[in-house]
Amino acid sequence: MNNLEERGHLLTEQINPNSQNLDQLSSLELVELFNAEDAQTLKAIAMAKNELAKTIDLTTAALRKGGRLFYIGAGTSGRLGVLDAAECPPTFCTPPEMVQGIIAGGAAALLRSSEDLEDKLEDGAQAIAQRQITELDVVVGITAGGTTPFVHGAIDAAKGRGATTICISCVPYEQVEIYADVDIRLLSGPEIVAGSTRLKAGTVTKMALNIISTGVMVRLGKVYGNRMVDVAVTNRKLHDRALRIIQDLTDLNRTEAGYLLERSGRRVKLALLMHWTGVEPETGDRLLEEHQGNLRAALNSTIINS
Repeated sequence: MNNLEERGHLLTEQINPNSQNLDQLSSLELVELFNAEDAQTLKAIAMAKNELAKTIDLTTAALRKGGRLFYIGAGTSGRLGVLDAAECPPTFCTPPEMVQGIIAGGAAALLRSSEDLEDKLEDGAQAIAQRQITELDVVVGITAGGTTPFVHGAIDAAKGRGATTICISCVPYEQVEIYADVDIRLLSGPEIVAGSTRLKAGTVTKMALNIISTGVMVRLGKVYGNRMVDVAVTNRKLHDRALRIIQDLTDLNRTEAGYLLERSGRRVKLALLMHWTGVEPETGDRLLEEHQGNLRAALNSTIINS
């Protein structure tokens, strides 16, 4: 690992030649510049597609064995990890412990800047120990500049416990060495405001996390076609979405879909299985459990056995 104190050479710290006159631009010119620069995030994702795919495969395999996915970072990177983890339970009905976000400074750092807490390797290691990380788990370290001691400490500690380690950064390999099982480099270039990695680096990191978590959940069978059939029906919006999913995939009207949803215990996946196969809730539950919650696999098994 390069000297963590030397950061001026990093891609994320360099001066963007396209924004040298930033303070002289009109509001429209500012928007146009941001739009042009943000286009680089798409290219960065495309260049990292193989590493992202490998991350999805490794994480899916780990979660199928009962492992957990942890995101760990400081500042903006930590907040993005916590955000992605927090969105998994309502979107995919995952237990809260399956995907977790860890940020330097804890919950207070979500609302108030705490960048001074990112400088201790031992704090990252301690965070890993507190969660009792094992060889079944996946730890994704997020550090835009690639040098955050808190993240390096966490990755090293996770490796020592046999966990699968991933690192997401926005600097080239030759600028910072990171020792992780998968090393994802999202090269979106210098920021419009030099060093402000909440901009393009933050955007491209959010994109990568979206791809990772959604890709894993798709592989785990929490999506049927492109419908979130494991949606947690916890409010009126999500209840409406659940009804629309059932209506879209069946010939039922809204009243019939509502009755079916209630019979299934407000579980869309089970409701669809009951409708398509005629099984009772208990049998449907057993079928889904036998096929690790994969609706398509459960359906195919009833066709084969019929």
